[in-house]
Amino acid sequence: MGESLSTGASLHDYEAFIAIVDTGNLTRAAARLRRSLQSISRSLSALEARLGVVLIRRTTRTAQPTEAGLAFHRHVSAALREVAIAELELSDTSETLRGTLCIAGSAVFVGRYVVPAIRDFSLQHSGVKFDLRISEEFAEPVRTGVDLMIRIGRLPPSRMRSRRIASLRRVAIASPSYVVQRGRPETPADLARHACIVRTSAQDARAWSFHAPDGTLHRVPVESVFEADNAHVTMHAALAGMGIAVIPFYHVREAVKAGLAEIVLDDFTLAPVLAHAVWPPGSRTTSRVRRFVDLLAQRLKKEVI
Repeated sequence: MGESLSTGASLHDYEAFIAIVDTGNLTRAAARLRRSLQSISRSLSALEARLGVVLIRRTTRTAQPTEAGLAFHRHVSAALREVAIAELELSDTSETLRGTLCIAGSAVFVGRYVVPAIRDFSLQHSGVKFDLRISEEFAEPVRTGVDLMIRIGRLPPSRMRSRRIASLRRVAIASPSYVVQRGRPETPADLARHACIVRTSAQDARAWSFHAPDGTLHRVPVESVFEADNAHVTMHAALAGMGIAVIPFYHVREAVKAGLAEIVLDDFTLAPVLAHAVWPPGSRTTSRVRRFVDLLAQRLKKEVI
């Protein structure tokens, strides 16, 4: 992309400026664009020199856009999006997909389900390369420079587009040593006499809701002995014998299979947690994103999650 949007200014310079504003840091901008820090700095300096205005105020750690820089960012980012869309429309006329698809998601889910989908997709579309970013937090893809985010759990209000790709079973688990020491709860009400491990980021962190086989709802307030905002951490606390935790089954399948964890209250069911694919809005969805989400959704339909 060495062509110009205006006389004397290269697209590399505009892309560097956009990345600096989006990431707030020249080093992160360099990583996002896979360029050297020196190259990013030169692009910014060259652009400011051509325009005769300071776009970014630099410190040793941050890069803050000036008022002029913010206004320029709005116009240039819109122009670059149109260029990208035009290129994608041309590439859509061909069966060959090319480019890089940047995907963000949690380590466990991405490793277990997204990577195998990438393998299958790469066999069909060898011209597409993948860049995976591990992230447990929801952040709008357009702000983080990713094309697609895999989000587990409730989606916050957002202007992003989304598609549900899976409904994930949840289970209550404990270690065998805990069950020997404290006994096995027979009903959700028995949890009042047990140590509970809470994932604070869950929607139902403080009250777990179980459905009995006859459909009766049992909502149980939870007093925690251990808390964390990450499902993988709460799983390990349960495996260490600290108490009972409610975990998406895909996290603990191997531990249950190996006898390191036991499912308790297995006659009762918990509401599943949903997995979504999330991507930026636009005049059209890129072929890379659309086709990959289609393949991932089809694969997950066949999985016992």
